[in-house]
Amino acid sequence: MKKFNKILIYGSFLLTLGSFQSCKTELEDRYVDPEQTVTPNIPAFFTQILNNPRLRSEYWHYRTFIFMHHARYTQTAYFENENTMYQQSDSYTNDYWKDFYSPGMMGIYRVMEKTFNGLPDQDKASKEIFMTAAKVVLYDQASKLVDNFGDIPFSEAGSLASTDQIKLAKFDDQKELYNTFLTGLKEANSFFKNASATNEFNRADILNSGNLTKWRKYTNSLRLRLLMRISVIDENKAKTDIMEMLNNPTEYPLLDGTNTGDYSVGTEDILLQPLTNYTSSLLDAVRELPSHYAPDYMLNTVLKTANDPRTAVLFDKFGETVGGKFIPNKEYQAMPITFTSAQANAQYMKYSVVDSATAWINNKLPGVLMTASETNFIKAEAQERWGTDAAAKTAYETAVKQSVAFYYYLNANSSNSAKATKPSSEVINKFVTESNIAFSGDKNAKLKLIGTQKWLHFGWLQGEQAWSEYRRTGYPTLPAFPVSTLNGFQRPPVRLTYPSSEITNNSENYQAVKSKDTRDTKIFWDVN
Repeated sequence: MKKFNKILIYGSFLLTLGSFQSCKTELEDRYVDPEQTVTPNIPAFFTQILNNPRLRSEYWHYRTFIFMHHARYTQTAYFENENTMYQQSDSYTNDYWKDFYSPGMMGIYRVMEKTFNGLPDQDKASKEIFMTAAKVVLYDQASKLVDNFGDIPFSEAGSLASTDQIKLAKFDDQKELYNTFLTGLKEANSFFKNASATNEFNRADILNSGNLTKWRKYTNSLRLRLLMRISVIDENKAKTDIMEMLNNPTEYPLLDGTNTGDYSVGTEDILLQPLTNYTSSLLDAVRELPSHYAPDYMLNTVLKTANDPRTAVLFDKFGETVGGKFIPNKEYQAMPITFTSAQANAQYMKYSVVDSATAWINNKLPGVLMTASETNFIKAEAQERWGTDAAAKTAYETAVKQSVAFYYYLNANSSNSAKATKPSSEVINKFVTESNIAFSGDKNAKLKLIGTQKWLHFGWLQGEQAWSEYRRTGYPTLPAFPVSTLNGFQRPPVRLTYPSSEITNNSENYQAVKSKDTRDTKIFWDVN
């Protein structure tokens, strides 16, 4: 097959470190035109955007980014109590940054734009669907960067591909970027409403298989997520736009599992399935730090006290070998968060671990972009704050049931043979309505229930969302974090600091955000 020769020009625009030759080698390896042409191929680029490692459940993303940062800052995974536990890894943060910019999603998208803008008008119509779908994914991932870092380069990023001139990109204001994303997602919904999928799009779309209804639901639910994220700092806008969407499902269809608790997870949710030749799992990612022990608050306080049916697919009781025979523990129990590393190493066999079939040793684990449960938790919060208590209760109960269905789906579809049996609908209904998670109490109590269950649903699989929502809402009310002895890193941060590579390579523009580049400077929506 021939390589994309033109990409060698377009693709190097963000690579300010390293030689052009190294850029050329990487891009030649990455971008191969399945139609065997030297013309940049928009469908192939679209597939490559979807194939980004940060969208998949793969080793590097979790081992170097989620488990070392977000899962610790939200207590959604176990972490060792030692002096560097809250120190950000600069090299791993740089990897995350690079996977978005160069030659990641942004780099590929700018080449798509360049190619699209150069097409004859009569050819643009058939390619607009690729541009719109790619933009939705780009906005999804860019919003995560904003939630992690604050201001980021965006509007000017990729100048070479856009203008044939190299220009180091300014840092765009984080609030304005959110406005850009929200406006663009609303426009994308309108586009998908009247669009028609083509065979070419169906083949290239490895996320939703060309299903435009799912693209529309994903687009609207993503907009719903971002609106709720700003709902404290800009409540009037969030309330107006969210309630408009909830009250007009025809115009704004949502990824809500048709509001059914026992829904079809694999059909409804936005999940990026592993490639057919993928044979690895998160085994090493989970155990190397280690992160495979059950976290204290999640298991001991939230799950066990409610007799939560998700416990069996989230954790395993574990045990110890005595006289050559494995003796399982009698109950689920997590190590106390106050344990030192020495205590944990001496007593770990007495405590539960992450379930192997669901998320640990499962090479069929999909990348999770959006689930129906998240959408219904957003509905529940919106209705509790601005609508009716009855509607909030219905959405909350649906969201919890859908979370149960989601985790049992991951377990049932695992490559691991150690499967769990899903409880009956009667058992699940009783759990939702009669346990200590039942929707009751005053408004604040109900919002705490929503926030806590949403945090539980995200867990470490969607660690970035868990951290964002924890900072926004303050829920759940986690036990005190262990205090590090490392000066400047005693407690978890409220944002990530920029990677040193960006500071070095974009030093002039960095000066505008330097004063905000501290681990205790909150993201604009974080007024909790």
